Parts: sequence; structure tokens; C-alpha cells
Amino acid sequence: MIYCVVPEALEEELFDKLTAYYADDPNVTVIVDRRKSERRGHSDDPAQAEQRQTRDRRRPRVAGEFPRLDPE
Repeated sequence: MIYCVVPEALEEELFDKLTAYYADDPNVTVIVDRRKSERRGHSDDPAQAEQRQTRDRRRPRVAGEFPRLDPE
């Protein structure tokens, strides 16, 4: 599914045109962005800011080494 997001300020100008343009493509849905603020609230509380941690989500490397390949 692909979402074509139209800003609320341009809804009158673009929404109908884009909906008609993508009418034949069932994988595209045209939507209007009606958010009024950011999803993550910014707190002025320093204690809460200290609690936030950024973590490395990558999987750790596998232990060991790869066998050598002959260049033939």
C-alpha cells in the first residue's frame, strides 16, 4: 500500500486531482494530513529528557570468521 499524503493547506487544490489520477491503481490511497502537532511531545522536564536513550537496534555480529575462498 502506498499513501499519497496531501497537506491540509493544499487539500482543496490537490485532493480531488490526485484521487482521480490514482483511481486505477489499487495500491495507492490518497489521504489528507490533519495532524496539528508532532507525535512525540517535547518535554521541558530535564528529568524526562535524561531517561530517553538511543539504542543500537542492529543485530550483533556472528562470532567467528568466514572461511577463505580460493581465487580460482
